[in-house]
Amino acid sequence: MMEKHLISARLRAVKPSATVALSDRARTLAASGRDIISLSAGEPDFDTPAHVIRAASDAMASGFTHYTNAAGIPELREAIAEKLARENGLRVDPGREVLVLPGAKQGVAYACLAFLDDGDECLCPEPSWVSFRELVTLAGGRYIPVATRAENDFRLASGELERHVTSKSRMIILNSPTNPTGKVWSAEELEEVARVARKHDLIVLVDEIYEKILYDGRKHVSLAGLPGMAERCLTLNGFSKAFAMTGWRLGYLAGPARLIEPLLMLQQHTATCAVSFAQKGAVAALRGDSRAQDAMVEAFVRRRALLMDKLSGVPGLSVWKPEGTFYMFLDVRGSGRSSLEVSEHLLENEGLAMTPGDAFGECGQGFIRLSFAASEKTLIEAARRIDSGLRKLTGTRG
Repeated sequence: MMEKHLISARLRAVKPSATVALSDRARTLAASGRDIISLSAGEPDFDTPAHVIRAASDAMASGFTHYTNAAGIPELREAIAEKLARENGLRVDPGREVLVLPGAKQGVAYACLAFLDDGDECLCPEPSWVSFRELVTLAGGRYIPVATRAENDFRLASGELERHVTSKSRMIILNSPTNPTGKVWSAEELEEVARVARKHDLIVLVDEIYEKILYDGRKHVSLAGLPGMAERCLTLNGFSKAFAMTGWRLGYLAGPARLIEPLLMLQQHTATCAVSFAQKGAVAALRGDSRAQDAMVEAFVRRRALLMDKLSGVPGLSVWKPEGTFYMFLDVRGSGRSSLEVSEHLLENEGLAMTPGDAFGECGQGFIRLSFAASEKTLIEAARRIDSGLRKLTGTRG
C-alpha cells in the first residue's frame, strides 16, 4: 500500500516562524544556564495598564466569562468605531463593519482564506513580517514579494508595485509602520498603493498594529481614508503593541460589510469569538487615559537614541534609523557574512538572540532585526555584545 502523507500539501509548504524559533532557541540556552539576552521577539516589555486589567478582572468577577457575539461585544465594536473616526478619519458601522479577533494575526489568516483561491496572487512589499508569506501560502495563494531597499529608505521604487501586477493578482498586504524595518509609509507612498489597487480592482489588507509607536513627529496615515479606498480596504489593528496586551490575544478588522461578512463566517466556524472578559479590558484601553501608552513610547524614543549612539562605529555594521515600531533593522553586510551566520554567531558566542533578516524576505539578506523592547541596561550590554561579535567576525580590534 502506498504511504500517504500525514501532513497536507498546503501545510508542508509553510515554514516555521523564524521569530518564534529564535525565541525558543534562546529560552533553551537560557534554561541550560547560559547568559542569554533575547531581542528577537516583538513584545513590549511593559505591563498592561492597570485600568485595563481592572476592567477585565471586574468582568470575570461579575460572571462575564461565556461566549459573546461572534463579531465581538457591541460595546467594544462601538469603541473601535469611535477610535477609527477620532484618530484615523475612518467612518465605519460598528454593527456590520467591525470584527473583533482573537489576535490580529487571525485577521491576516481570515483574509487570505476568504479572498484567495488556489494560485491567486497577493503582493507584499518586503522586507515584511514573517507570517504574511506563510499565511498566503497556507490559503493556497501565491505570495509575490515587491522588494524595497535600505539605500532608498525602504520606499517602493516608482512603478515597482504595478510591475508585479498580473491577471492573477487579487490582494495587497501592507504594514505601516513596518515590521521589521521601522519604516512609516507617507501619504504620498500610500497614494501610489491606492492608485494601483483602484486601477486593478485589488483588495488591500493594511496592518496598522504599530500605529502608536512613531518618532520625530511623524503622523500615521490610514490607507482606507484615501479616495476610493474605503470600499476595498481592510484595516487591521489590535491591542498587543500599543497597550502591551500581547497575551490577551485581541485584535480587530474594520472595512466594508461585503468584506467583513465572509471573515465573520470564518470566525464563526473557527474561533467562535474573542475572549469575553478580554474584550471588556479592550474597551477600557480605548476609552481610558493614554498616560501609560505615552510613557511607553517615550521610553522607546530614549532607547532608540541610546542604540543609535552605542552602535555607531561598530565594524561591519550600518544602522538605518527607524521611523516607528520598536525594531532596528541592522545592516551587517559589511561583515561579509550572511544574516543567518551573523545571527548564529551572536547567539552561540555572545549570548545575544536576534532574528536574521532573510526571515523577512530575500531583500532582508544581510540584515538582522533587533527589538529594543528591553531595558536601557540590557540594550547597553546588547550593543557591547554586537560590537564584540562583529569585531571577531571582521577581525577588527577594539
